[in-house]
Amino acid sequence: MWTDLKAPSLAEMEVTAHEIFERLPAEFRGLCEGLIIRVDDFPTEEVLDEMDCESEFDLLGLFQGVGLPQQSLGDVARLPNMVWLYRRPILDYWAEHDESLGHIVRHVLIHEIGHHFGLSDDDMEAIEAQAE
Repeated sequence: MWTDLKAPSLAEMEVTAHEIFERLPAEFRGLCEGLIIRVDDFPTEEVLDEMDCESEFDLLGLFQGVGLPQQSLGDVARLPNMVWLYRRPILDYWAEHDESLGHIVRHVLIHEIGHHFGLSDDDMEAIEAQAE
């Protein structure tokens, strides 16, 4: 019964995000080599300031790193590219909308990975449709 259900923990949401990632189209996943996916409750204060957010609930996810379009062979060693999913804002969004939690996580994950590739919204929608 629903009264026994709990919101997923950070670890559970991270497992879910990785499971969703594994169901994305193979050619898309193949281009994501080295990309790290992490879940945290909220963005850091530094991220909120950089993104000019009014609230810690404004940001559902974030790509951090150098996107493929900006990379070059001459780049010096750098930190790995990461996608952050923010659990509490995602849960808040889920509570206010008529979408499954898995759909929201998939949408945010694809959108943030899309920044890695420099994809358009149409490109990301096509990938999301293939993943359903």
